[in-house]
Amino acid sequence: MTVYDFKARTIDGEEVSLSHYRGKVLLIVNVASRCGFTPQYRGLEELYERFGKSGFEVLGFPCNQFGKQEPGTDSDIRGFCDLQYGVRFPLFSKVDVNGSGAHPLYEFLKKSKPGFLGTKRIKWNFTKFLIDRNGKPLKRYSPQTTPDKIEKDLQDALGN
Repeated sequence: MTVYDFKARTIDGEEVSLSHYRGKVLLIVNVASRCGFTPQYRGLEELYERFGKSGFEVLGFPCNQFGKQEPGTDSDIRGFCDLQYGVRFPLFSKVDVNGSGAHPLYEFLKKSKPGFLGTKRIKWNFTKFLIDRNGKPLKRYSPQTTPDKIEKDLQDALGN
């Protein structure tokens, strides 16, 4: 199984297969607009701008499960990301990442790359998963790991 086996709804309401990203290195991140880690949007966008031409995509999945820090509609989220951070990487419709309603993609990611001490739950907003060009999860990063700290692993995955 790979991330290409899943579908998700874009923030604009279009259902897409993640196979659309086949052959690219991905960084899948659960994001939120009212979180202490929200400034990481800037670093994520910088990585996207620097490495996008090399076959890299950031996929942002808004989530309201942690402190209700993503309460807005998809339209509100899109507006915030555009206005505050100039986000151009793909954003998806709000999802749950834990619990019985968790998006199947996140169930796969958590099972593939457990967190600290084997924890499968996502701890907070801005947990990140690096995915190789074949759709296989390579690494999981905590919310505290800023995008610039992922750059070396990203370059390795891209073959740079």
